Formats: sequence, structure tokens, C-alpha cells
Amino acid sequence: MRSVQDQLAAVLAAVGPVAPLDVVLTDASGTILAEDLIAPVDVPATPLAACDGYAVSTADLQGADPSALVLPVVHDVLAGDPSVLRLAPGQAMRIASGGQVPAGADAVIAAEQTDRGDVRVALSRVPSPGENIRPRAVDVTAGQVALAGGIRLGARQLAVAAALGRRRLRVHPAPRVVIVSIGSELVEPGAPGRDGGVFESAGHALEVAVRDIGGTPVRVGAVSDDRALLREALEDQLVRADVLVTTGGLSEYAQDTLADVLAPLGTVRFDHVAMTPGFRQGFGTVGGGSGAVPFFALPGHPVASMVGFELFVRPALRAMAGHTDLFRPSVRAVADQGWSSPAGVRQFVPVAVSGSPTEGYRMSPVGDPGQWSIGGLARANALAVVGEQDTAVEVGQSVPCLVLEG
Repeated sequence: MRSVQDQLAAVLAAVGPVAPLDVVLTDASGTILAEDLIAPVDVPATPLAACDGYAVSTADLQGADPSALVLPVVHDVLAGDPSVLRLAPGQAMRIASGGQVPAGADAVIAAEQTDRGDVRVALSRVPSPGENIRPRAVDVTAGQVALAGGIRLGARQLAVAAALGRRRLRVHPAPRVVIVSIGSELVEPGAPGRDGGVFESAGHALEVAVRDIGGTPVRVGAVSDDRALLREALEDQLVRADVLVTTGGLSEYAQDTLADVLAPLGTVRFDHVAMTPGFRQGFGTVGGGSGAVPFFALPGHPVASMVGFELFVRPALRAMAGHTDLFRPSVRAVADQGWSSPAGVRQFVPVAVSGSPTEGYRMSPVGDPGQWSIGGLARANALAVVGEQDTAVEVGQSVPCLVLEG
């Protein structure tokens, strides 16, 4: 039997970031920047007005009688005007927010602190040097690392890239994850039922889970246990997959054929992992050479498959996308209810955690801890983690919990 730690270590040792790709700015959101972004120019390239107002020289106004703070307005400066003008002594220029501050001016007095004159402007006070001026290179200096490789690109980071004129960025793209549910008994939700049929839910859950972490899911749907059909389905998906994930087909009975089908396709190892739910797991690669694709075989039960995804697939996908923070946050919570736990395996129990960092956390299992309940998992916001050496959780015991949502 393989430990959870050993299974996870094997997974993370076998995966790495997807090869970098140049993408347009709008497609870079949520991805990891693959290289340092060096600023080719200063941003802004010249001093700019921070508000609508009047550009003035404060030296002209020092010591002036407050009743005599009146200057002729000699020009209007609009945002985007290409040339930088020069302000002569004793003059003012009306300037729009974002306009280039004329040479000879060292302050912009806000329009609301004037009489808003067109030909002559009366000022209510003397501005301070540098007032309402955004200096050259206040955002980014030419030659500076504007964005460091490895950073996640969100709205704020993409604003920097756009300000530097970058239309494309080199990023680690989101992995494409093909999801195949295995089982002749599976029926798509909404399709006519049949005797003995089971509505397929694990694949739908995994599709959303992949999308939630920024991956690109491709759900193939239910595939028969028939060896020829299953092998054809898996081989067809290799051309478009960065990762292949299956659910079901792990029983050691004759009708579950996944291990047989995969044997000639790659090096997938099937193990009994010391965990519940999700005892039997498979991991390895399929396809040959540089085209080898990581392969995860998860149990068919939707609760077991989701637990397996959280423990093994999710960290792997984050590593492939270039993230360094691979794991869910965890907290310790005091149990409001006790339960028994099987010896020798790590138990993952859906629980509802409440509390705060200051007051501490409490948790209660959702449903029967000994049963794998889809409804219970849906109402949980965390998984309580009971160690292999523990055979029971006592009321008041502090238990580590893997937080699934806030």
C-alpha cells in the first residue's frame, strides 16, 4: 500500500510547467508570466497633469499679493498633444488631466481653485512646487523589471503591460485537461434512463473543478468498458491533452479494463493508496517520447474522485500552469462531534468549518463520516484530515482541515 505523501511526491516529480506560449493580452488573464517584463521606456515619458487645471510657475507667484494672483492664459494643453510647449514667465496654460506639463511650469493648480478663466485666470492660492504633477517615470523606469517572471497576471499586472505597449505576453498557458468517465452503466444527465443505469456526475464535477483553477477542461463524457472502444477513445484524446483524467474503471474485476488498455500506451502505475475515500488510484504517463501526457486514474464514485482531484490532480495542474503555491490553505478546527476512523489509512471527511483566526475554528462533519455522500460533500466547505494512526476523532479534538472554499 502506498502512502498519500508518496503518491503526491510521485505526481509532483513527474510534472512541470507547460511550455511557454505567446498570447494576446486579453488571453493572459489568470496565467503565470514566463519571463521578466523589462520596461523599454519610462512611463509616463514626460511629466503629466494629474487633474484639470492651469500649469504655472510657482516662482512667478511667490510673495505676490493674494488679490493679484491673476495670470494670462496663453494656450490650452489637451491630453495626447504630441509636442511639449514652453511656458513664459508670468503666464499660465490651461491643461487637461493627462496633458503634458509645459516646460517652465512646475505646478498645476486645480481648476476648482481658480475662476476657470479662458483669457485670464484668477488663482485662489499659490500652489506648491510639484503639485498635481505626475513626474516622468513615476510608474515605471526604462530598463526596470516592470513585472517579474512567475507572477500571476491579473487586472493590475495587465494594466502595466498595456501601459508599456505590450500586445502579447509570454506565459505558461492553462493546461488542457481531457476528462473521460469510464463505465458501460453510465448515463448522461437528461438522457433516457435504463435499468441499472447511473447518471454520470463525476466527470461533470471534475470539469468545473478544472475550470475553477484556471485550467481548460474538455469533458469527453461516458465511454464503455469495452477494451477496443476505450483504447480508441483514450488514443484520440492524446493529440489535444496536456493532462488526461479518467474516472472509474479501477475495479479489479474482469469487466473493468482500464489497466489492461493502458498497459501498451504508457507507464501508468496503479496502487492502493492508504486513504479513504479513494483507495485505488492510478498515475503515470501515456503516449511516447516528448509527447507523453500525465495520466490520472481516479475512482468512479464522485466523492472519491473529487477527493483524489483535490489531493493529487489540483496541485499537479497548478504546477503545470507555473504556480508555486500548489496547495489549498488549511486550518485546525475543534471537532463538535466525534466519529470513528479506519486504522492505517488517512481519512478525508467533508465538514463544515466556522470561526475566524482570532476566535479559532470549529467544525462538524456533514452527514455520516463513514459514508461517501455527494450531498454531504456539496454542503461542506472543508475536508477534515484524520491521520493513519488515529482510529477515532473525539469531541474537542483539534483536527487539520483542508479548506475548499471561504
